[in-house]
Amino acid sequence: MELKKSPKANLENKRNTFLLLGLVVALGVTLVAFEWTSKPSKAGALEQVQTQEVEEEIIPITREMQVKPPPPPPPKAVEVLTIVQNDVEIDDELEIEDSEADDNTVIDVAPVIETAQEEEAEEETKVFFIVEDMPVFPGGDLALRKYIAKSIKYPVIAQENGIQGKVYVTFVVGKDGRVTNARIARGVDTSLDKEALRVVNALPKWKPGKQRGKPVNVSYTVPINFVLQ
Repeated sequence: MELKKSPKANLENKRNTFLLLGLVVALGVTLVAFEWTSKPSKAGALEQVQTQEVEEEIIPITREMQVKPPPPPPPKAVEVLTIVQNDVEIDDELEIEDSEADDNTVIDVAPVIETAQEEEAEEETKVFFIVEDMPVFPGGDLALRKYIAKSIKYPVIAQENGIQGKVYVTFVVGKDGRVTNARIARGVDTSLDKEALRVVNALPKWKPGKQRGKPVNVSYTVPINFVLQ
């Protein structure tokens, strides 16, 4: 007897359907597996150690006060009493006379007399700035400038450093015409000042200045110009 299969019970008809359904489910599971992300659990906050600043107590340093000994008492003045008998006569008595002066009182005052030597000494040391006849260099001012320009030796250190300027030298032309007491009135550099003093101190005798026909000491100032070429 031949067995007959029911078309409803035949699974071969739904084979393709179940195959496609299985593929769709597998694909969906795979996609879900790839897209699944696990979030890391939040770590608990670490316990923080709180430190509290402790104020350091400053202990003041105390020192024992030094008690100064009291100053010694001042020496007592010893009063010396001289006992004199009543019948002893004292010769050294102080006589006080009337010192009030009136119109008729004559007071003798010793006159102050200046000696001729003091006057001469004062005239010897006195220095004039302006006199009737000023001192004159032999040959005049032009000769003075030529002499200074010829005698000046420009210091090497000033040339190397490019130092230049005008030095003013003040000196005294004495009664005998000699140059003395040379000094720098306004300087520029140490080397230039020394050279200017050297040249002035080597100046020859001048014709001295005169006041009321007598030769006197006269102060004179000379500018010396140092210029690099």
